[in-house]
Amino acid sequence: MNKIILASGSPRRKDILTAHGIEFEILVSDVDESFSETNPKKVVEELSRRKAKAVWEEHQNRIVLGADTVVAYEDEILGKPKDDEDAFRMIQLIQGKRHQVYTGVTICSKEKTVTFAEKTDVIVAPMTEEEVKAYIATKEGRDKAGSYAIQGLFGRYILGYDGDYENVVGLPGSRVGTVLLSSFF
Repeated sequence: MNKIILASGSPRRKDILTAHGIEFEILVSDVDESFSETNPKKVVEELSRRKAKAVWEEHQNRIVLGADTVVAYEDEILGKPKDDEDAFRMIQLIQGKRHQVYTGVTICSKEKTVTFAEKTDVIVAPMTEEEVKAYIATKEGRDKAGSYAIQGLFGRYILGYDGDYENVVGLPGSRVGTVLLSSFF
């Protein structure tokens, strides 16, 4: 199997690919992650494409996988928090409600490029202001879209989800594996 390049430094994506038995190496793309689009699905597809293509330009004989994840509530994209105040605003927005997590994935090779987005609905339990502040104080969500990590301490506030759990963590591993096998190998 031609070794794959993961164009991401995310330890969560690394863990998911490893758990699915996919061999890869990591080369982090350094691309502009700003966007003017407001549709979360289109945003993650575009950002994953930029990341994959930036690395593929230097390694055109390889298969490159780029990904990007955003949290959205009523189509407002909730990225990584700027500070604790921003994290508080985001968690207050989603607590007691349903929101969406979108991950865009682009896999490219010399022969083809495939881009797709996965969506998972997540339901967060109602939280008191004290619970929100206590969670933010853990710093767990500091570098995460939507200011939380479903696989960590925030998991206690998750009432349920509809879709792929790994997608919320940062990469829909089963779908990635299926696309790799059906389109690239």
